Amino acid sequence: MTQNLAPTPSTAHHDTPSAQDAWWRRAVIYQVYVRSFADSDGDGIGDLRGIRERLPYLAELGVDAVWLTPFYASPQADGGYDVADYRAVDPLFGDLRDADDLVREAHRLGLRIIVDIVPNHTSDRHQWFREALAERPGGAARARYHFRPGRGAGGELPPNDWESVFGGPAWTRTAGPDGTPGEWYLHLFAPEQPDLNWENEEVRAEFESVLRFWLDLGVDGFRIDVAHGMVKAPGLPDIGRKEQAKLIGAQVLPFFDQDGVHEIHRSWRRLLDSYEGDRIGVAEAWAPTAERLALYVRPDELHQAFNFQFLTCAWGAEPMRAVIDESLAATHSVGAPTTWVLSNHDVVRHTTRYGGGEHGARRARAAALLMLALPGSAYVYQGEELGLPEVVDLPDEVRQDPAFFRGDGQDGTRDGCRVPLPWSGEEAPYGFGPGGSWLPQPAEWRGLSVEAQSGDPRSMLELYRSALALRRTLPGLGNGEMEWLAAPEGVLAFSRPGFVCTVNTLPKEVELPVPGRPVLATSALEFGRGAVRLPAESCVWWEV
Repeated sequence: MTQNLAPTPSTAHHDTPSAQDAWWRRAVIYQVYVRSFADSDGDGIGDLRGIRERLPYLAELGVDAVWLTPFYASPQADGGYDVADYRAVDPLFGDLRDADDLVREAHRLGLRIIVDIVPNHTSDRHQWFREALAERPGGAARARYHFRPGRGAGGELPPNDWESVFGGPAWTRTAGPDGTPGEWYLHLFAPEQPDLNWENEEVRAEFESVLRFWLDLGVDGFRIDVAHGMVKAPGLPDIGRKEQAKLIGAQVLPFFDQDGVHEIHRSWRRLLDSYEGDRIGVAEAWAPTAERLALYVRPDELHQAFNFQFLTCAWGAEPMRAVIDESLAATHSVGAPTTWVLSNHDVVRHTTRYGGGEHGARRARAAALLMLALPGSAYVYQGEELGLPEVVDLPDEVRQDPAFFRGDGQDGTRDGCRVPLPWSGEEAPYGFGPGGSWLPQPAEWRGLSVEAQSGDPRSMLELYRSALALRRTLPGLGNGEMEWLAAPEGVLAFSRPGFVCTVNTLPKEVELPVPGRPVLATSALEFGRGAVRLPAESCVWWEV
């Protein structure tokens, strides 16, 4: 059975006025890691013009919107998540005209554009932080951040025991003009990323202005970085234990998932709603339960929140079903769609997480069809549609992840999922741009390029193209309900209107009654006497 059974994708969008049919409730949104997508000028770093030139590829792929990682003016201490000017494009990536051209071209092709906003912290090169360092303790410029005197007889100890997500203390001590030690400032990430104080009205007003700047330029929404981190517990209390990065997403911390963040998101929702065209806010929020995550997507807050429980779920019918049930129940309780995601720029690519090699690729194919069949919206990280594995053997001298250099926080391996995309050709940089690429690409990627996979019905790329085309044409997919069906142990089976999805998570073949007409499968199927043999670690879509 061939896999490429779907009609040719269309780039047209047909929104209806009903709130339940809003585009974001069923959208497939493609994440572009800007520096690794396409390079137009030969400096080895992806840029906005390179993305604009490749937009037809994304329209043909069949996605609804594109999320861009930060391209703002930045010293690049953390891949652009250290912003020095929120209203300027970093020269590495182009200029404001390039951003405007990109948004206009995307809209012409029927694609929406979502940009990253980084409100938890600025760069230490931001004008505000320069002013804060130049000012005496207690001044207005320092009130925009979290400055505190140290503990100990001479203030030589950090103000509390908080640790950076990247490892080491979350505090750095300042020095006066004469070199004498001064106050400490808070940075939950790198020292180059001082945390803003969201109790400060000037901070709130500034970000409302920044949001309006980009909405006026035409962007369709924002992915909100560290949406769970902007408010800190009063008094900045100690946590009382080490290895705090392991607690993120497992419990409410005095610096993450504080209830006060929701007031901020409600104010941003009012701002978004004041613009025409269904502009959206997407929370990057780590919460300890699906129920607490759902608080971010209440009707008067943000539109979507990444479902990291699904991303981190172990392969297997039982754990996957449990996460799907918990996620749907939580979002249903607040009237929001669930947002599914398998990979992003911060985690090991799921082809590798699922075991690597042919084994991991098989599971990744099945997981993709499972994700795209579930109710709600889905995110695709650039390169997952090519089946790219994690690059695990990057030389130390090319690494740029700040966590790699600190060592006792995050694992420091994020560079491996950020290696530039292979587009065409037999040698690196595989059409990424006229020069090289800022991280080296493996030789085996020549067989995974867009050019190599296009037209091959067995390829991962054509599987995604077919699935995304079917998702637009089958009325039962996207937003809506689902119902679990009886299935053997190790098999997930569920129905949606006119549609059934079956996933065999086992490493062996399983026989099932034929539920309908197969329209897409990750592996060849065998039929006999009203039954179908589902291959090991495979997924099939059936029209009923």
